Amino acid sequence: MSLEQKVMEELKNAMRAKDEAALRTLRAIKSAILLEKTSGSGTEITEADEMKMLQKLAKQRRDSLDIFKQQNREDLASKEEEEIAIIEKFLPQPLSDEELTAALKSIIEKVGASSPADMGKVMGAATKELAGKADGKSISQKVKELLS
Repeated sequence: MSLEQKVMEELKNAMRAKDEAALRTLRAIKSAILLEKTSGSGTEITEADEMKMLQKLAKQRRDSLDIFKQQNREDLASKEEEEIAIIEKFLPQPLSDEELTAALKSIIEKVGASSPADMGKVMGAATKELAGKADGKSISQKVKELLS
């Protein structure tokens, strides 16, 4: 079942349950899917594209959440938290700290990196291999730790 079909099914359930937060978020996801489909690229949306799109939506909401918390706008922050939780239902489970460390150690061995100067090589391989399982910020921090 594609992401679009899953979203449509959840949207129907949210309408029946009159869940405003879910409706708002699912409509945003549906809108992003439609925008991607009609972008004019002429290619079919792959599962990797869907994951990137969902990660982008979640990241936008996390950034907004940080801003709202800094400005003491708890009403808006709570809406963002609700939306993040709904978007994360469609994303794969993120790697734990130990799993991320183990994966990065194996990538460092494959690439042959030994110093912080090799970070670019490691990051290139890691972001491709761990796409959807960890965000770039946590990968970067962990690579810096392991190479220093």
